[in-house]
Amino acid sequence: MFKRILIANRGEIACRVIHTCRRLGIETVAVYSDADVDALHVRLATESIHIGPPPASESYLQIGRIVAAARAMGAEAVHPGYGFLSENAGFAEALEAEGIVFIGPPADAIRSMGDKIESKRIADQAGVSTVPGHPEPVRDAGAAAGIAREIGFPVMIKAAAGGGGKGMRMAFDAAELQDGIKRAQSEARSSFGDDRVFLERFIERPRHIEIQVLADRHGNVLHLGERECSIQRRHQKVIEEAPSPFLDAATRRAMGEQAAALARAVGYHSAGTVEFIVDQQRNFYFLEMNTRLQVEHPVTELVTGIDLVEQMLRIAAGEALAFGQADVRLGGWALEARIYAEDPARGFLPSTGRLVRYQEPAGDGIRIDSGVVEGGEVSMFYDPMIAKLCAHGRDRPEAIERLAGALDRMVVRGPAHNVTFLAAILHHRRFRAGDLSTDFIAAEFGDRFDGPPPSETVRPALAAVAVGLRLIEARRAAGISGQIRDARATIPDRWVVGLGGELIDVVAEARGGHWIMAVGERTVTVSLEWRPGQHLALATIDDRAIAVQVDPVSEGFLLTHGGVQVQALVRTRKAAELAARMPPKQPPDTSRLLLSPMPGLMVSIAVAPGDEVKAGQELAVLEAMKMENVLRAERDGTVEEVRVSAGATVAADEVLIAFAHAAHGA
Repeated sequence: MFKRILIANRGEIACRVIHTCRRLGIETVAVYSDADVDALHVRLATESIHIGPPPASESYLQIGRIVAAARAMGAEAVHPGYGFLSENAGFAEALEAEGIVFIGPPADAIRSMGDKIESKRIADQAGVSTVPGHPEPVRDAGAAAGIAREIGFPVMIKAAAGGGGKGMRMAFDAAELQDGIKRAQSEARSSFGDDRVFLERFIERPRHIEIQVLADRHGNVLHLGERECSIQRRHQKVIEEAPSPFLDAATRRAMGEQAAALARAVGYHSAGTVEFIVDQQRNFYFLEMNTRLQVEHPVTELVTGIDLVEQMLRIAAGEALAFGQADVRLGGWALEARIYAEDPARGFLPSTGRLVRYQEPAGDGIRIDSGVVEGGEVSMFYDPMIAKLCAHGRDRPEAIERLAGALDRMVVRGPAHNVTFLAAILHHRRFRAGDLSTDFIAAEFGDRFDGPPPSETVRPALAAVAVGLRLIEARRAAGISGQIRDARATIPDRWVVGLGGELIDVVAEARGGHWIMAVGERTVTVSLEWRPGQHLALATIDDRAIAVQVDPVSEGFLLTHGGVQVQALVRTRKAAELAARMPPKQPPDTSRLLLSPMPGLMVSIAVAPGDEVKAGQELAVLEAMKMENVLRAERDGTVEEVRVSAGATVAADEVLIAFAHAAHGA
């Protein structure tokens, strides 16, 4: 086994590799850019070394610098994590030339599977079922239109060197195909340095199910069951689980056998993943092979008990697998939710900033893989993932309940985040029923998430919690003032809670360490663990324990629970009567302005002062996190002023374009 390895990555995956290395007694070397000098992976590693400026192209993607760092630090091997150089055959070869072991598959396997066109050809030859399509690169929209007619719309446009949803577009007609080809080529060129794209038939209402494989250097190839990754947004996985609620034993076995056959066909060793699209009749088709550790690998580890990072290390060190296919058993159910710094209310645009509060949940069956700490920075230079929150249970319902409860207790303050959105997915009836497809989020939530209103069962619980919070505040204030010995003598017991536009009467009677509350027509027993200033309140409503996140607002609280976020205004009855007479405040008018929805780089500006624009017309293209976002006019108007130029770096909410008449971007 190795004595010292270098980890050519950052964030949560670098921390994940370090944890296994510590258990095995292996020293670790972290690499870091200027932006990551205080990052958690740097603190956890045995040693660390600086590799360049913040942009990944000048640091984490610099093969020469990382190879030199490994040599200088005496590393025997390099683990690439995922992303960055993990699927770069040239990187594996550069390490090999220096006598340093690449903890991953052979360079030839990386190269052949990294080219989506070549990988499909090899899969065909290995007897793996593939999606109907055109196996050659498409260079222009004209040629693509003819090919698409042969395949049949809708079609998928995919980058030949792609992954992670970059360079991928769907087209339902020739017009969408023309724009999609251009965008896919541009993203592919920016992300992979390769603008080749190809077309495949789009499988309607598909499920995305992948098989984890392990192969050693001695010819042993195993599959470790499947992961269901159908909950996606813009082809980026959001929630994953193992096993799949859809597969039967025969389909699972057939998919596993085909995945193993493909691994053998390319002489694979290390951990890898073969991804399939599965239709509603359980027909499955090869998508791609990821020649690295997957983001969602924890769910496989939770149901198999196999540490995939440890196996990668042992395989790279030349060891044979210590178990066979018959030894692989799936136990229980596991789910993973990816927590991102993004703003669901603004179309899930990436968010940046300092993590002013960060508190991870704990409990039975809960695992969290993260690479951040409170006070750390979510940078515009890298992927906006904050953490991966996982839950394991005896069955799917228990795993879902554990994950939902953990999301309620996951405290993130600073950048916008998707925790509430993830909770809303877990509480959705279709998700609970296992009725999944890759268009689930688009169909059920649309392009943005404003949050559902509280249900009939949640509404009184939140009203009771809100009153309990106000009573704790009032008791504390009365005690601090020193005016009375018994604070209860002057604290009102009759309140009106404004909750999502509804007024709810609440009468609270203190009984020792809890309250008896009449909430509307219902009477409940309420106990509450919370101190003013805390973001997490633990409540018991009758016999049901819940976690509610709390943020102060004028005259009340912003409460978050179970995928619902709602303002609860808590007033005495007299104050509520007076508030009802106040005119509502009007928000500022920004209809004449196109504001930058996020920090990023202006790729292009499509209009000039004096131009007449129509609703839906492209105004500008903004790149953030290597994804291109097209900003379009929401309504007709005339451009009055363009305040930025292509190539400019812009901040969130910066004014990009002003209009003489109302027309702003989406």
